[in-house]
Amino acid sequence: MPTGPTPQSANGHLDSRRFRQVLGRFATGVVAITALDSHDGRPCGLAANSFTSVSLDPPLVAFCVAHTSTSWPRVRGARVVTVNVLAEHQQEVCAQMASRGGDKFAGLEWTGSPGGNPVLEGALAWLDCVVEAEHPAGDHNIVVARVLQLDTHADGGPLVFFQGGYGGFR
Repeated sequence: MPTGPTPQSANGHLDSRRFRQVLGRFATGVVAITALDSHDGRPCGLAANSFTSVSLDPPLVAFCVAHTSTSWPRVRGARVVTVNVLAEHQQEVCAQMASRGGDKFAGLEWTGSPGGNPVLEGALAWLDCVVEAEHPAGDHNIVVARVLQLDTHADGGPLVFFQGGYGGFR
């Protein structure tokens, strides 16, 4: 049942819980952004559900990364980053990529993309990209990246994020 518009507070800001609740009605796919750390050569990565195509010519994509991310500086340090489109059975992979600290690749199987970065076993597709720009936007950065190479990888349905939970597409 609709609850009607949410009034703004006296300072003109929306309630963040209500904002999240309403935007949670927009389903998104989930990706893992991976790279090899330029300092130690170990795989690093993070999860994002704010991924979109931006342009066909030139081929550009975008994703958002929180200012507080401790993983993004490691990923960003690589010359090339790889976007892995996660499959519906990869919810645990997503949770591992979204975690703070520790070895995010423990127990995960992956192969190298042409750019040398991890392509996660079972991911639906991968895109090797070079970061072209980062734009500050509230508590996140919008990262715009040029696609260098891409391919499909595995079959199956996508991992979908909707109303605060994960699932598949039926």
